[in-house]
Amino acid sequence: MTFLTWLFPFKPNKTTGAGKFTQLNAALILKTIERLEARIGQRFPDSGLSRVCAEFRVLAHESEHLARRLEAPIWPVRIAAYAAAALLAGLAVWALMQLGQFFSVNAQGIHDLLQSTESAINELIFLGLALFSLVGLETRLKRRAALAALHQLRSIAHVVDMHQLTKDPAYLLAKFTETQASPERTFTRQQLTRYLDYCSEMLALNSKVAALFAQTIDDPVVLGSVNDLETLTQGMAAKIWQKIMILDLSEE
Repeated sequence: MTFLTWLFPFKPNKTTGAGKFTQLNAALILKTIERLEARIGQRFPDSGLSRVCAEFRVLAHESEHLARRLEAPIWPVRIAAYAAAALLAGLAVWALMQLGQFFSVNAQGIHDLLQSTESAINELIFLGLALFSLVGLETRLKRRAALAALHQLRSIAHVVDMHQLTKDPAYLLAKFTETQASPERTFTRQQLTRYLDYCSEMLALNSKVAALFAQTIDDPVVLGSVNDLETLTQGMAAKIWQKIMILDLSEE
């Protein structure tokens, strides 16, 4: 057992090939999104879903770039925090030296020492709070950027859900009277199945792009937002697969 292993007993060991299947590969995710866009464009050219996927591809590239940037430290903020910590420590040492220099062992000296100690404790509390706020500034900046990107991914997921909303398989299984307000339904059974499948794939890839932020940023707020988005897309995909199962069972 090495010293580092003893000091960090829960740190994972890096073996040959480690990380190949335990981390998301952003390049492969982006390549899959590009291929999905091509598939939708070839089967449903000039469709709304094709335009949504094109915008999703652009957003995915921007999100991946942002996730990589957020993984690196923000050095100006971090250096300022280190400098403030050093200044606080130096100030505390200087205050102790001043107390030791002017302290005298008598009644008046003890009284002055108690008053000085009380004032010093109050000042240290305020300086500590300021330091805590400065140290957390880097995390808050990264959190704000990540949450803004996750909000855009969430909006794309809702747009995809809106596109599949009117794709009801019931009109292929039974005859019913349409109204003037009924949406235009021209898809065949095969086209409708592929359309719904593309929607579910886009939702799944949406959650994978969001997971890149949880992989690069160790922040509970960002992780919670990523989990919420994953739950949202899973719920939407479940509704879509119910429609696909209806179409599949009706063929038997």
